[in-house]
Amino acid sequence: MDGFDGFEPEYFPAGTAGTSEGLYESALLSSPSADGPAEGDRWSTWDRSTPTEKGPEPRPAWVVTELAAVDTELGIVKTGKEADVFLLERGVPGTGRRTLMAAKRYRDSQHRMFHRDSGYLEGRQHKESRISRAMAKRTAFGKEAIAGQWAAAEFSALCRLWTAGVAVPYPVQITGTEILMEFVGTADGTAAPRLAQLRSEEADIGDLWRQLGRSLSLLAADGYAHGDLSAYNILVRQGQLVIIDVPQVVDVIANPRGLSFLERDVRNVGAWFVSRGLPERSVEELIDSLARDTRLR
Repeated sequence: MDGFDGFEPEYFPAGTAGTSEGLYESALLSSPSADGPAEGDRWSTWDRSTPTEKGPEPRPAWVVTELAAVDTELGIVKTGKEADVFLLERGVPGTGRRTLMAAKRYRDSQHRMFHRDSGYLEGRQHKESRISRAMAKRTAFGKEAIAGQWAAAEFSALCRLWTAGVAVPYPVQITGTEILMEFVGTADGTAAPRLAQLRSEEADIGDLWRQLGRSLSLLAADGYAHGDLSAYNILVRQGQLVIIDVPQVVDVIANPRGLSFLERDVRNVGAWFVSRGLPERSVEELIDSLARDTRLR
């Protein structure tokens, strides 16, 4: 997530995913082949991603990179306005080498609702002026360009945040508009609950707030805010917070509304904590601390 590698300030990673042509080419490559594996739904797509379309090194030991691996779809985890998340198992047949991943697939432009575009796109420019103009005017081509950016934006953001130490899922790879990432849940495929689903007696409010503050501080120190944070896009796995859904991450320095995005993030999720006993002053203290981290105050 330097401006997110190549699409100023924060869209495309380097490689074929850095152009609209590359996105469409990669999308074709990631389609299942007629010559599929004897078991599973498709061959592993690991070799279809360029080095810059794979997660940061050192990679966790659970990442399956063997070319003999196959991918098996196990069901849907979540549906959304812009993308759907599926549970995927990648394993090497005949061995115990296998892992669960979340496959986040962004919908094509005819089936998406990018309701947040205008505010989040402030401060961002495409290096080709004709594409910037088309995006600004929301022409058919411009809408397609905007839609095609989100998967690459999220993958690049996840890579940057993971490297910075922010509690996010590890990004495995991107092919076209599909991101494969760490599945946040149990080995039997049960997804971790959202923060909003936790009952007060199940949560250590003070510890969770400290974890949140640490991740947001790391994000702010790098000049960014989540941009759409709430108790619904934070998961809790065995007492550990994991922040998800980051395609709209905001460059708070370049975006003229950067500080307001940062404040809104903290107030939105802070309301959940305050309703469960966190002192209200803790919310204001975190906002002030993050504003100092980004040098906006």
